[in-house]
Amino acid sequence: MAIEAVPGTADLTHARIPDTTAAGMVILLNGTSSSGKTSMARALLDILDGTWFHMPVDAFHAMRCKRDISDEELQSEIDRTAKGFHRAVAGMAAGGNNLVVDYPLSRRWRLLDLLDLLVPEDTVLVGVRCPLPELERRESERGDRQPGLAAMQYGAVHSHELHDLDIDSSLHTPAECALRIRDFLPERPRPTAFETLRRTLQRPHRPTAHTPADAGPG
Repeated sequence: MAIEAVPGTADLTHARIPDTTAAGMVILLNGTSSSGKTSMARALLDILDGTWFHMPVDAFHAMRCKRDISDEELQSEIDRTAKGFHRAVAGMAAGGNNLVVDYPLSRRWRLLDLLDLLVPEDTVLVGVRCPLPELERRESERGDRQPGLAAMQYGAVHSHELHDLDIDSSLHTPAECALRIRDFLPERPRPTAFETLRRTLQRPHRPTAHTPADAGPG
């Protein structure tokens, strides 16, 4: 499959950086590990109009080299990856790309940082809910997650309370959840959750995703 259009030999416009007519939309799926975010994101890509990208934070962790990380270093490694992930998401959206982002807001600084980086009017914050016993059952069944991770995140991911839409993944299949999200988009109310959270948490807006932020470990 071609990944780039080949310019004509006499066409000098291929040297010009393309304009971005509009920023992309970000659907941010916020839930604990094993809550069904990834399955929901994949289902969304099959039914949303236009071109969309699925950006899961797990894909960024998977890029890391395989060297052993000590317990003392682990949280710093995770935080640096998360901070870079935020800026990758913001950069893709600023380039005009529509994104489904699969990510737990399990530390308050993650939300505060994203409030600074993303365009709040173009961000749809979806709370992916699931009862803890069901999360623990899924976690055990999967076998590829740190035991107790869902319980560790459970009280934090939704602690800011406000979402544009909440969905219980224990009551609906990923396809049903995706349909609910798709059908919500044309009628989503204003202000968005990100607009309200930015105002109530009193975080100043920075104009670009390239400005450094002080977003230390939460």
